[in-house]
Amino acid sequence: MCAVCGCSDDHHHHDPHPPHDHPPHDHGPHSQVHPAEGRARSIVAIEQDILAKNDRLAGDNRRWLLERQVFAVNFVSSPGAGKTTLLERTIRDLGGRLPIAVIEGDQATDRDARRIRAAGARAVQINTGAGCHLDAAMVARAIGDIEPVRASLLAIENVGNLVCPALFDLGERLKVVVASVTEGDDKPIKYPAMFRASDVAVLNKIDLLPYVEFDVAAFTERVREINGRARVFVLSATRGDGLTDFYSWLSAQVAGQATAALEAKVTGAGLA
Repeated sequence: MCAVCGCSDDHHHHDPHPPHDHPPHDHGPHSQVHPAEGRARSIVAIEQDILAKNDRLAGDNRRWLLERQVFAVNFVSSPGAGKTTLLERTIRDLGGRLPIAVIEGDQATDRDARRIRAAGARAVQINTGAGCHLDAAMVARAIGDIEPVRASLLAIENVGNLVCPALFDLGERLKVVVASVTEGDDKPIKYPAMFRASDVAVLNKIDLLPYVEFDVAAFTERVREINGRARVFVLSATRGDGLTDFYSWLSAQVAGQATAALEAKVTGAGLA
């Protein structure tokens, strides 16, 4: 079991270098540490080891992508918020002038990868089994499979979950959390870690506003209460409302990545 979130480590892609099991420290015959306290300390240490290892791999991913001017975006949401639909629409609308590749994360099936390919982009599927999030090692292997071209967008669609993906850096440049009007306008305050970790919040499915109780202003205010630096986009991936602003922002980010890569090459600096 994953010590950080409790999900299964039996993924379809396997890490060739699993973390070592460390025996508990021997505190000697006079130790007053309660067994439960010792277990809690061990769990914390394992969590820290897992996240530290993931962060190192994420840094490797980030440097590799920067060197090739690939702009990676980690799309996160609860199930059904519309991540795949947003990516399909983006590929159809921008794919002719912006190379796009997609890494799809789901517990099972390759349905979303097939949807992405039908929209016109290359895609690789990661099935996590019982796992509830992608990690940097999975993404590294998927990057090797998909081989994104220079000056392109790499979209990483994470497993539908508003909890654990907030903890795991994948090497992306930005994290985008997608919410929908069918989920309730209190999502930011119910899942603050995810909204705090995200650079952008997308409110999707606004074409359904006439049929649901949802306060867009309250949602936006709650996002900014949790994360004052987050950019908020309000749109409909199916009807097209608000997509022009989202596309302009996304295209500018990809262009900026190319500039950052050139500056890093000149100065010999990298991104951690």
